[in-house]
Amino acid sequence: MTTAPDRIEVTGIRGWGHHGVLAAEKEIGQEFVVDVSLEVSAAAAARTDDLARTVNYALVAAEVHEEITTGSHDLVETLAERVASRILTGVGAPLVRAVTVTVHKPAAPVGLPVGDVRVIIRRIAAPVLAVLAVGTNLGDREAHLAAALTALEAQEGITVEWTGPVLETEPVGGPDGQGAFLNSAIGVLTTADPHVLLEICRRIERSAHRERLVRWGPRTLDVDVITYGEHLSSDPELTLPHPRAHERAFVLAPWAAARPEAVLPGQGRIGELLERAEDRAGLRAGPDVPGYGRP
Repeated sequence: MTTAPDRIEVTGIRGWGHHGVLAAEKEIGQEFVVDVSLEVSAAAAARTDDLARTVNYALVAAEVHEEITTGSHDLVETLAERVASRILTGVGAPLVRAVTVTVHKPAAPVGLPVGDVRVIIRRIAAPVLAVLAVGTNLGDREAHLAAALTALEAQEGITVEWTGPVLETEPVGGPDGQGAFLNSAIGVLTTADPHVLLEICRRIERSAHRERLVRWGPRTLDVDVITYGEHLSSDPELTLPHPRAHERAFVLAPWAAARPEAVLPGQGRIGELLERAEDRAGLRAGPDVPGYGRP
């Protein structure tokens, strides 16, 4: 069942604009009123009481006001489209996944007494390509990797675009005596925001009975968000790109096998990063796991 999105609504944003077909509208101008309804996931912000994990509606209002009061368009539809684009690709990105914009033109010259003229549009943010890293060194490792991929493919709002090969690697960091890991990388197109994607990954980990007892300790399943498009974040819960991805061959190698020209934001081409990774020598081919190795 699809859950209705959370919303942040800012209504009655007023500004004097010069939009309209008639010369007088462009010269003299008139008042426009804009309402915006932002479709977001409020859970991460509500849980932490952290402004950085939600949309700053004061900034949204300021951006909308600037769009009303600058430039000149013949059509109200164009103004609405520009407001939506400005939110989805600017001040609201990447947390706003859809926006409804209502532009009111109460003084529109229609030749008859009317209460209001308004245009209402809804626009959806483009899906984002994210890279996930999966790893396991406890239990039936191949089954854990297969189940993780199956769960991602079944998830609403996620499409698996590619998968890297499965590699076997020695543990990096953590306590001594751990078994070898199976690792791979998965590229997904997603309409989920970064924090929702993280929660999906954690749910998949929990389904494998993942326990977080020791840092970098043995685990049934890791599903880490490595990148979310070009988005950069210093959030301690979800740092993007992943703060150690640039030096981990077990992340870079399966990724490079599927997308050799890929770039890790802020770090460079993954092929070049892989050549410098200290744990590269510990990589070896892993077993064939259904669904992996699809570039």
